[in-house]
Amino acid sequence: MKRVEKQNHIYAMSAKNEAVLRVESGERVLFETCDCFTDQIKLATDTFESLDWDRINPATGPIYIVGAEVGDILAIDIEKITIAARGVVATGDGLGVLGEFFPENHITFAEIDEEFVYFEDLKIPLNKMVGVIGTAPAGAEISCGTPADHGGNMDTKIITEGTRLYLPVHIAGGLLAMGDLHACMGDGEVGVSGLEVSGEVIVRVEVLKGSTIPTPAVENLEIFSTIASHADINIAITMATKAMADYIVAQTGRSLASATQLLSLAGNLRIGQVVDPNKTVRMEIAREFLATKGMR
Repeated sequence: MKRVEKQNHIYAMSAKNEAVLRVESGERVLFETCDCFTDQIKLATDTFESLDWDRINPATGPIYIVGAEVGDILAIDIEKITIAARGVVATGDGLGVLGEFFPENHITFAEIDEEFVYFEDLKIPLNKMVGVIGTAPAGAEISCGTPADHGGNMDTKIITEGTRLYLPVHIAGGLLAMGDLHACMGDGEVGVSGLEVSGEVIVRVEVLKGSTIPTPAVENLEIFSTIASHADINIAITMATKAMADYIVAQTGRSLASATQLLSLAGNLRIGQVVDPNKTVRMEIAREFLATKGMR
């Protein structure tokens, strides 16, 4: 299995980035990742003022997938996530949903075991996930801290072990990169961070030709979700819902009205994150309502 070490990282996804590795469709790759602060925070007494804010949200890569052409889709199976035994959560002045209420910054470390995150006096169930994962956009570069139709900093907590993520190919090779692992994170990431950790991700990447699957999207054995990001969360909601409705129409032959009614009855609109330049939402539906082969 090929490996990409964490010193090979980028801070913006761009067609101009040089691939650090070439892989064939169907290959498995291990990505070693820094945390979202590029491992700059070592102590609870560290300050935000001491951080180099140009080194936030590094994504390891990118890698070039041989045979990936413009218009194709990358199917990325998240096979295994291994994380460090300690993570950091931060919030503070001007950060997150409640940043106006904090005159100072707060950095808290939490220990991690195989089942739980130990935050202060609480045990929170472990939910290892990938916060940043994306391909190169067709146009101008996009910061790894910003989600868009190429993926990026979607901070969607169901992008975890056992899921398959679908991302678009905008340039030859795709240029896939990922990072920003979390030991756990609530929908919304309202304080501006999850429990940020370094770690490793093993993925299998496959090139899909002629696929009509909407992107970005993620599925597991139970649900299929369309993902959308926009500066206006209401527009993101419309985008994710319309993408799902159109997919239901294409897969089942239902009318758009029928698909919309189905989503009202059985779909679930979820928030990914609300703290990035673009907000991220997803529309989920049980796979039993889709006539698709889905995951193997």
